[in-house]
Amino acid sequence: MAKKQTPPKEGTEAVIDKKLTPQPENIKTEKLEPHTATATGAPMTTNHGVKINDDQNSLKAGERGATLLEDFILREKITHFDHERIPERIVHARGSGAHGIFKLYESQSAFTKAAFLNDTTVETPVFVRFSTVAGSRGSTDLARDVRGFAVKFYTEEGNFDLVGNNMPVFFIQDAIKFPDLIHAVKPEPDNEIPQAASAHDTFWDFISLMPESAHMIMWAMSDRALPRSYRMMEGFGVHTFRLINETNESFFVKFHWKPLLGVHSVAWDEAQNISGKDPDFHRRDLWDAIEAGAFPEWELGLQIIPEADEFKFDFDLLDPTKLIPEELVPVQRIGKMTLNRNPDNFFAETEQVAFHVGHIVPGIDFSNDPLMQGRLFSYTDTQLIRLGGPNFHEIPINRPIIPVHNNQRDGHMRQTINRGKTSYSPNTLGDNDPAQVKVADGGFSSYQERIDAKKVRARSKSFFDHFSQARLFLNSQSAPEKNHLIDALTFELGKVKTVAIRERMLGILSQIEEQLAKQVAYGLGLSVPKKPEQPMNKSIPADGDPADYQPLIVESKLKKSEALSMANTVKDSIKSRKIAVLAADGVNSSSVTHLKSALEGAGAVVEIIAPRLGFISGTDGDKINVDQSFLTAASVLFDAVYVPGGTDSVAAVAAEANAIHFLNEAFKHCKAIAADESALPVLKVTYFHDKLPKDKNAAGQTKDGIIVGTDPAKLGKEFIEAIAQHRFWEREPARLVPA
Repeated sequence: MAKKQTPPKEGTEAVIDKKLTPQPENIKTEKLEPHTATATGAPMTTNHGVKINDDQNSLKAGERGATLLEDFILREKITHFDHERIPERIVHARGSGAHGIFKLYESQSAFTKAAFLNDTTVETPVFVRFSTVAGSRGSTDLARDVRGFAVKFYTEEGNFDLVGNNMPVFFIQDAIKFPDLIHAVKPEPDNEIPQAASAHDTFWDFISLMPESAHMIMWAMSDRALPRSYRMMEGFGVHTFRLINETNESFFVKFHWKPLLGVHSVAWDEAQNISGKDPDFHRRDLWDAIEAGAFPEWELGLQIIPEADEFKFDFDLLDPTKLIPEELVPVQRIGKMTLNRNPDNFFAETEQVAFHVGHIVPGIDFSNDPLMQGRLFSYTDTQLIRLGGPNFHEIPINRPIIPVHNNQRDGHMRQTINRGKTSYSPNTLGDNDPAQVKVADGGFSSYQERIDAKKVRARSKSFFDHFSQARLFLNSQSAPEKNHLIDALTFELGKVKTVAIRERMLGILSQIEEQLAKQVAYGLGLSVPKKPEQPMNKSIPADGDPADYQPLIVESKLKKSEALSMANTVKDSIKSRKIAVLAADGVNSSSVTHLKSALEGAGAVVEIIAPRLGFISGTDGDKINVDQSFLTAASVLFDAVYVPGGTDSVAAVAAEANAIHFLNEAFKHCKAIAADESALPVLKVTYFHDKLPKDKNAAGQTKDGIIVGTDPAKLGKEFIEAIAQHRFWEREPARLVPA
């Protein structure tokens, strides 16, 4: 049984009213160049005036050791950052959620004692929240951004939160840099522009000075940052975790979520249009799919590495800017998650759900990944102010499905009414209740990892390879994906006003691949620097030796990974895909009926788009319900388009400018297009008319995904096959950029 559950104008002086505004000595009033900062030259200090020697590395027990709680600099920085925004989340503010279940395929007892990963008869309730990172709650779903993918498992041993993203790596290696990253990507503080976008100076200034971000930038500028749907994107735990079995044997593990619908994206131009037409596109898509019974599904995958193999790779398992290629360690699919119920109340559930990397159960533990180690502190800290105090675990969406017993009492918004005299341990007045639990009885015990190291602010030299996996990702992309990535970099850097930042970034790109840098430089009207600046010199401890911070030059033995390209994803289903039928009065009723029946039989959603709402008349005298008018519909909200026959309907659609724009845009965005042969007059007034099959009597699908036919059954079959391919990216023009 499943368990339920604003600045001065350019070239002017900064005017300050001395009578009203205190003037610290370091405020300068001379003319400033645009896009520069009012640098003070003052030393960096904590909020209590202690001069900071190293703001780049958290305090660890050895270079690869755990982060220490005594790191007051890290805690002050993270705490201040966590409390900068109320009440919405600082990051991942815009999200959508759903309830569901997780069912295990096969026991994983050889690797972990976590009960929910051992019992195949149990359906574990889950709540999942998808999100964008940079934008506010009111931003668009279709921003170029990382997507959050957070899953709360309500297990019989307590809650386990797998708090990840739709990309397997991250921008930074140490959590102490997280406030800097988010400050850089958020709207610039002087003018609060731009919203939910990384295409601006502060973000790329930071990135160009942080070469460790090179790999993540490849992902963020790829089509992975523009998912077609939350239901069609992968999820990753990002960090390397540990699994612990009953004999206290430890294994390193990476968590994956594999969508059964495949991994698909939209085009950048399409994303921009969707943001204007329907900024709630992903939210609506998830909600509608669940309401329609097209329940989203993912398989949980594990990459398991025996502890003895920790150092066998040419990268460091603890480095969150690295992934483990699936060719080296295959992903074992061990269970399936199905989302089958929408929230009853968005605020109470989706907005108030509190995830935390530190919510684990026996059998799962942490590694010394320095990004993860900082997150273990940050998540609880940020919930304290966002959700009003220490009792956020009592909000229904956050409660475990098992009873909670401890000596924690009172606090803001306390809901539990505790009885008895004792709230301490040990005690005799309450018979020492609640009692500690033996490990053998399910009590949690941290893995006893041996640590023998000096307390240092440093980073392991094994973390200094910044470019090999960025190169691997680039080399693994299909030609269209690589073109999209180049276009994205050119677009983003083209929005950067400070030329020096663009040039510095080209230097970073040249260390990934020279041809990549040249093609982006061409679009920016710049040249690739002959000798790239080594920007890491700007991000080292005050008394550090720059020579110690040069990147490692590593060439990965693996040159390409098929798993990193969406060209190799699942393309065998049109379930929940939205298909537009462009029609008007006089439409051929039979062709509409046949195609609609075939498409819906394959799991698609079909909508009739016509000149007006209400009904249109068919050739059989029947009335066909209209779902949207040409005024309200847009091609970017559909996966494919069909034009049926019927003399009057064809004439009306061919004369409708919005309908022709609909088709032109669908072609531009590489979608499947089908038409009855008698509807060719409509296609012939589009800009892609020269792409139509030359022999109009030979019905069939062209390589560009345009299908014209006379036989409804054959047309329907070929149209379904074309839609399942998602996009026909070969329609895009060849890249004509000098080498």
